[in-house]
Amino acid sequence: MEILNVILSSVGSVIVLFLLTKLMGKRQVSQLSLFDYINGITIGSIAAEMATSLQDDFLLPLIAMVIYSVFAIGISYISCKSLKFRRFFTGTPSVLYDNGKLYEKNLLHARMDIGEFLTECRTNGYFDLQQLQTVLMEPNGKLSFLPMAKQRPATPQDFSMQPQQDKLVTNLIVDGILLPDNLKFTGNDKTWLFNELKKQKAPSVEDIFLATCDCNNQLVVYPKTKESLKRDIFE
Repeated sequence: MEILNVILSSVGSVIVLFLLTKLMGKRQVSQLSLFDYINGITIGSIAAEMATSLQDDFLLPLIAMVIYSVFAIGISYISCKSLKFRRFFTGTPSVLYDNGKLYEKNLLHARMDIGEFLTECRTNGYFDLQQLQTVLMEPNGKLSFLPMAKQRPATPQDFSMQPQQDKLVTNLIVDGILLPDNLKFTGNDKTWLFNELKKQKAPSVEDIFLATCDCNNQLVVYPKTKESLKRDIFE
């Protein structure tokens, strides 16, 4: 009987946790602030308590999860309306490095030593601080890097070029299933699709793993394959 209670409570906690996360929005998944991080851990811990509760008091953890979620939604709403409130809960960016100068107090406030700072720089492709103009620690704990003008990649604007703007490709077939709404979004129909598949000598829709259409109305097809590619190029 206890095993059945654990199973039912676990399934229930997963369902409730999923619904509450959907209700709180994508910011909870991305953990945009320290409050989001703490709130996510707390709700997850309560869900685990609910799942492993062997008594009939699973309703109490459920109520606690709902209260935390409502509180998080309220904080997010007020933060969108009030700049002061937003700065209090989410914080503000901290300048760790700027114009050749390291700010020790800001590093200390960010709980980051110089070794960790240099590691973050290297993992983002900057092995020499002279390549950087400014480094910020964002409120979510991630570092943002502004490279020196002579170190940043060249852009078409530097060469007075005006390339055509790229747009997202549209998935038309995913795992052998045709997506009619996506096909309509591209301005095409099934007749066009089947003609393009015939031109490329592609297999039937059921045997296509992925098919996409770009802004130039070009169809790219990736057929399903049972082959396995094994190359130890990373060792």
